[in-house]
Amino acid sequence: MTKRGTLPDVIDRLEPKERRGLIVVITGNGKGKTTSALGMAVRACGHGLRVCIIQFMKGDLYAGEWDGIKLLDCAIELHATGKGFCGIQGNPYPWAEHRANAQDAIDLVHEKMNSGGFDLLILDEINNAVQLRLVDLEQLLAILRAKPPLMHLILTGRDAHPEVVELADTVSEVNEIKHAYRKDIEPQPGIDY
Repeated sequence: MTKRGTLPDVIDRLEPKERRGLIVVITGNGKGKTTSALGMAVRACGHGLRVCIIQFMKGDLYAGEWDGIKLLDCAIELHATGKGFCGIQGNPYPWAEHRANAQDAIDLVHEKMNSGGFDLLILDEINNAVQLRLVDLEQLLAILRAKPPLMHLILTGRDAHPEVVELADTVSEVNEIKHAYRKDIEPQPGIDY
């Protein structure tokens, strides 16, 4: 029996009969898609997996996960490659600049995927990037088809394309029931970013 607030000393570990890299899609209009993927990164860290996170939209405004990941004693590499959310909230960058950044991120995905250095690759907001045509659907489908057999791949963002959903092993949809911003409450540090 463990004391309240502590972890047990001896833990049995479930070992699958066959290891297989999964494609996981977290989509929908609700809050928590990136948060869910970050939770899987922490879980992977606990199993000693090497993680790479490539953020397709984030990069122009601070996000708490950037420093949070630095505080973990984990093999997690994070790349914030974006220029913010294209076309919303007064984002000043033209579409062509967003597209160029997203294309650079696609090159980075291939580099990290082919390096053999990672067990889990998270493509944060990739679904949004496809929806906004910053990334071509065929580029994303090619990544899914080229994924190494033991690498896990997590794709986040709204509006996952049906062909992406079809190729995925696990798909979760986060639906909004209510959100504080609809009550004119500004995004809150540690919760929203």
